[in-house]
Amino acid sequence: MVAELDEEEMPGIDVSATENVIVSQWRDVSADEKHELRGKVDEILRPLGLEMRQLVMRRANGIALYFICLTLSAVKSLRDRWRSRGLRRIVMELFTLLSTASRTVPVKKLTWPVTDYEECLVFFSTVQGKEFSYILCTCNWLKYSAGLRYLGALG
Repeated sequence: MVAELDEEEMPGIDVSATENVIVSQWRDVSADEKHELRGKVDEILRPLGLEMRQLVMRRANGIALYFICLTLSAVKSLRDRWRSRGLRRIVMELFTLLSTASRTVPVKKLTWPVTDYEECLVFFSTVQGKEFSYILCTCNWLKYSAGLRYLGALG
């Protein structure tokens, strides 16, 4: 999955510096259960459901977001949210909170190629009945490389 920042909506903003702030804040929040932003982050991510176990964020050539899902229904739910543009709203809200910006950090578009989604479906069909983790998608905020990566079976 690819998230593209709408730079036209943020004139004069240093995108690289904003990315660094977001990733730095994410590291702090995700490492500390008692972090002041933890409750707000959990509230933003709550609509993604209990079967989306974790979100990992890394600075790459942009910001890579990895949604780790445990079930086929979690993947389908995420796809439904993507189709309805709800996932884009969630990503924008999360980026805005973590960036400490005074206004919304706009995401121009969120692209999730059907081939990547189909790979998820194939993967889940091959591990039916097993518990596992799977990195569902990579959202790069700027220069975009989408992909799916297998984490491995857990049991």
